[in-house]
Amino acid sequence: LTSSPSLGKDRADTVIIGGGCVGVSLAYHLAKAGLKDVVLLEKSELTAGSTWHAAGLTTYFHPGINLKKIHAYSIKLYEKLEEETGQPVGFHQPGSIRIASTPTRVDEFKYQMTRAGWHPTEQYLITPEKVQELFPLLNMDKVLAGLYNPGDGHIDPYSLTMALAAGARKYGAQLNYPVQVTNLNPRSDGTWEVETPLGIIQAKRIVNTAGFWAREIGKMIGLQHPLIPVHHQYVVTSTIPEVKALKTELPVIRDLEGSYYLRQERDGLLFGPYESEEKMKLQESWVTNGVPPGFGKELFESDLDRIMEHIEAAMEMVPVLRKADIVNTIAGPITYSPDILPMVGPHQGVRNYWVAIGFGYGIIHAGGMGKYLSDWIIEGEPPFDLIEVDPNRYGKWTTTEYTAAKARESYGFNNIVGYPKEERFAGRPTQRTSGLYDLLKSKCSMGFHAGWEQPHWFYKPGDEIGYKPSFQRTNWFDPVGREYKQVMEKVGVIDLSPFGKFKVKGADSVKLLDHLFANVVPKVGSTNISHMLTPRGKVYAELTVSQLYPGEFMLVTGSGSELHDLRWIEEKITRGGYKVELENMTDEMGVLSVAGPYARQVLQKLTNEDLNDASFKFLQCRHLKLSNIAVTAIRISYTGELGWELYHRKEDSLPLYSAIMEAGQKEGIDDFGTYALNTLRLEKGFRAWGAEMNCDTNPLEAGLEYFVKLNKAADFTGKQALKQIKEKGLKRRLVYLTLETDNVDPEGNESVWHNGKVIGNTTSGCFSYGAQQSLAFAYVPMELSKVGQKLEVELLGKNYPATIIQEPLVLTEPTRMRLQRKGESPKI
Repeated sequence: LTSSPSLGKDRADTVIIGGGCVGVSLAYHLAKAGLKDVVLLEKSELTAGSTWHAAGLTTYFHPGINLKKIHAYSIKLYEKLEEETGQPVGFHQPGSIRIASTPTRVDEFKYQMTRAGWHPTEQYLITPEKVQELFPLLNMDKVLAGLYNPGDGHIDPYSLTMALAAGARKYGAQLNYPVQVTNLNPRSDGTWEVETPLGIIQAKRIVNTAGFWAREIGKMIGLQHPLIPVHHQYVVTSTIPEVKALKTELPVIRDLEGSYYLRQERDGLLFGPYESEEKMKLQESWVTNGVPPGFGKELFESDLDRIMEHIEAAMEMVPVLRKADIVNTIAGPITYSPDILPMVGPHQGVRNYWVAIGFGYGIIHAGGMGKYLSDWIIEGEPPFDLIEVDPNRYGKWTTTEYTAAKARESYGFNNIVGYPKEERFAGRPTQRTSGLYDLLKSKCSMGFHAGWEQPHWFYKPGDEIGYKPSFQRTNWFDPVGREYKQVMEKVGVIDLSPFGKFKVKGADSVKLLDHLFANVVPKVGSTNISHMLTPRGKVYAELTVSQLYPGEFMLVTGSGSELHDLRWIEEKITRGGYKVELENMTDEMGVLSVAGPYARQVLQKLTNEDLNDASFKFLQCRHLKLSNIAVTAIRISYTGELGWELYHRKEDSLPLYSAIMEAGQKEGIDDFGTYALNTLRLEKGFRAWGAEMNCDTNPLEAGLEYFVKLNKAADFTGKQALKQIKEKGLKRRLVYLTLETDNVDPEGNESVWHNGKVIGNTTSGCFSYGAQQSLAFAYVPMELSKVGQKLEVELLGKNYPATIIQEPLVLTEPTRMRLQRKGESPKI
């Protein structure tokens, strides 16, 4: 393949920067979808960087729900690429087996299997006998079970990239190399000037797919992408007679306790470990001083001492390795983001700048991510929800130190057991701590939310403290019940400072919000719950909207959605030319919520304002002083109990909290955390964004009709699509289930069964301390969605009986009050 170092054109729709497998896959998919003027620029040659030396593993397995779709698409594409492009890709599909050699690992496999049930990809939990039959060279002493994916295997990364490149050219994309991007200039109309030694290209959008050079590209426009190169080593052996004698290729093995993968390479074996946090090596100098200018197809010095314990574990598991000679050791850079997941999508704060960077597993992700991004670019919304790879999950708080600490941990934990409610502690806390952090940190188990520390549950004398992950009920189970009771019977305080908080004001603010949201714009002094929908009528976000003064609004979203939502709003403002000011107040503002039957009694002691029901109604907001501290108080609570959210300056959090705690002594006030909050919201039937609704669901099937005003005058985004969805009728809907379980509770994403078939999935679940049984939301087909319907939910390899009940389990406080006024007796 010869390259022509001329640009050939000075304008392009999309300029892709970087010619590894991800960039080339994007070029292929955009061109194949009919996008004209796709130009890829590669500074040296295609596959230089991390692609060419990758071990090329392909697997259907992923613990994430939608990332499985990315894996599945990649494999299906690679299967037919040779036929389509005429280029051989060296694709082997001998299957792969993850090996469980501890009982906890077997539980993890069962936990993963319940998430595989409602996916089309083949995955089986297999016995040790079956493991041995598939991989006869194993020492079976420790093998308890295997997780088997028959379609897995490995592919030659160089050939794969060349086949995608041939396809991209065939459909009209232009691949230019060697052409280095030297500068990027944003223009006022949102387009870009891409500078190269051969001239300037004007682009409608740019996509950074520059691998371990992605940081340098980001720096050109003032972004610090949190990426760091990791030294990954793998070893190739000479011919092993026992391997050569086999009739069929061995499946890929992943020995999770030994923390390595092992596969057949010709007549030998290839073996790649993930070293521990302490031993693994980062190339930190590249982050501080930049990547050495000439680095392309070079490798690092190999260091076998560093991986000795893994080699020993592998020799124990596959004894024929003992006699094999190592013929090749590869040590090359792989770019990691702090959580190992890539950053894919449009970037907040810069117009028409997209990224597909930070791929720890670029080969298996390349095909699917190329398709995913191409769909998003062409359609204006993602084909399905992948908020876990949103580049906007990171922010100013992701320092270089944090990125390094997290990459070490993530690499070292590559094969660690994946528990529900997993917490990882490296790099914490970041600069994002609320005003209460120092006071509360020793009193509770903290969770990590978008850089913030937030209490999950609080300790009392006699509790087993600390983080004790488990697939069954664990040390937080009873304390969370205690906090639940506190809020239902007395009054509790929770720190909600991680919320994303935006101010919107200006001449067009009402017009903007009317166009953005499916709900009506709240009146001055009022608050409502509103959803931003995509053009196809999916739920992009859920926010609370309050009109504080005429034309001045406060918008509040969940911690994980802060920049995800901000980017969307910014884009709408720019596209529509709205005259508004939008300000992100997240880091400056603290939030405390006070909830429970005595909430009013406690807060009334701190203010002269009348907090009575008649003068401060549900869903009203106003400015007031509590103990002489200025707050914006909203009468709303995610607990569904009587309560207020109190928005204030972050530096006032501690005095405000202290004043509230002091005032509530007589009422027995106490703290509660997010685990209890989740239980309270589930009992009330409140949906959560990211679980019951997201870009995979429409608001009608999610049961959000109440918040969607199809008859309002404004043509809000998604309105036309929703009307069509409504006319066609729904295929599935969200139902509310109680379950008869033992020591295990639903979390979400479990398979729902009926008559021996998987028919749907849960979205979230918990133990209801009020009803003393498990509770879950689930999507099921319309014909199985009636109250009273019997179903089953699979938890840890066992199907438990479930029944659809009328929601909610517990009425909200405002509803109970309304019924009481009518003289009816409400169910609590």
